[in-house]
Order: sequence, then C-alpha cells, then structure tokens
Amino acid sequence: MSNSSPLLPVVDAFFKDREPSGLRESIVKGDELNIYVGNLSFSATENDIRDAFAAFGTVEKAAVITDKGTGQSRGFGFVEMPNKEEALKAIAALNGKDLKGRALKVNEAQPRTDRPRTGGFGRDRRF
Repeated sequence: MSNSSPLLPVVDAFFKDREPSGLRESIVKGDELNIYVGNLSFSATENDIRDAFAAFGTVEKAAVITDKGTGQSRGFGFVEMPNKEEALKAIAALNGKDLKGRALKVNEAQPRTDRPRTGGFGRDRRF
C-alpha cells in the first residue's frame, strides 16, 4: 500500500508549472500568496471562486479539488494571487462569507507536511 496522500497528485497538478525546489516548503513566494478556500459547496466551480476573489485583485489560478474516482468536488480549493496585499484583503473579506449557500473558510494555505501513516482502521492505536 502506498504511503502517499491521495491528495498529493491533485496538489502537484495544481502547482505543476512551479519550479520543483521549494514547492511544498514555501507556499508564500515573494509577493504572491496561495490561499486555501474551504467549506465550498459541491456545486461551486473554479469560475465561482475566481470571480469572488477577482473583486479584490488579480487571480493567477483557481482550483477546486475533486475526487479522483468520482470527479465530485471535495469541498475545498486553492486560489493563487500574485499580489500579497490584495490576497490578504480578499482573505479578510471572504472568510465566513456565503458562496452558494455555504460560509467559506478562507486563509493562507499552509505548506504540506509529510505525516507518518498509521495503517488505517486504528491498527496502530494504543488504548
């Protein structure tokens, strides 16, 4: 069984045009900012989140993360804005705001950390 997260290919695809060095180590690079958008409605599209963030500045990328097998939204996504000041304004304004019937959870994306796998189903749990 693989030790990698099922989201790893999706996250790598989102960042595919970035240089490999520092991809996961530094989400904030220079003046640009990568933003996590959570609690998305399953009907929300990349254009919906792009439009919401575009009201605050330039949006370089917008992605809704989907399930690999079904293609259905996983309820979160990422937005990349090249201007950090505009991105911070968007985060402040959109966190908690309604988009398609759901209150968004918006904050700076955190670098991905590799966590040890436990094997699932509590096999390695101690009571």
